[in-house]
Amino acid sequence: MPRTLNSAVLLVAAGLLVGTPAHAADGGQLYKFYCAQCHGLQGKGDGPNVVKDFPVDPRNFTKADEMNKLSDADIRNVILDGGPVANKSPMMPPWSKTLAKDEVDALVKQLRALCKCKGKS
Repeated sequence: MPRTLNSAVLLVAAGLLVGTPAHAADGGQLYKFYCAQCHGLQGKGDGPNVVKDFPVDPRNFTKADEMNKLSDADIRNVILDGGPVANKSPMMPPWSKTLAKDEVDALVKQLRALCKCKGKS
C-alpha cells in the first residue's frame, strides 16, 4: 500500500509540474512589486524609498517627451542590466537574474502605458 501511495503522489506532482498552464505576466503587478518603491505607483519618480537625501531622482515614466526618446530595447536593457548600462545611476539594479523575458516584456508595456507613448523605433 505505501508503494502505491508514493507512486500516486509522484504522478500527481509530475502532472502539476508538466500540466501547469502558462500565464501572461502581469505588468501592473510586477511594476508595483519591483519598481514602485522608487518610481512611485503612478510612475512619477516619487516612490516611498525616495527620501530627501536619496542620491538620484528616479525616472518619471509619465513624461512622454523623455520616454519617447527611448526604444523598447533601451528600456529592456536597463531593466535587465541596471542603470549603468545606459550611463544612469547604479541605484537602478539589474533584474536579469530575477525576471523572465515575458516579465520584462510586460514591464516595458506597463512603462509605455504610464507614459502613454510608443518610444522610438
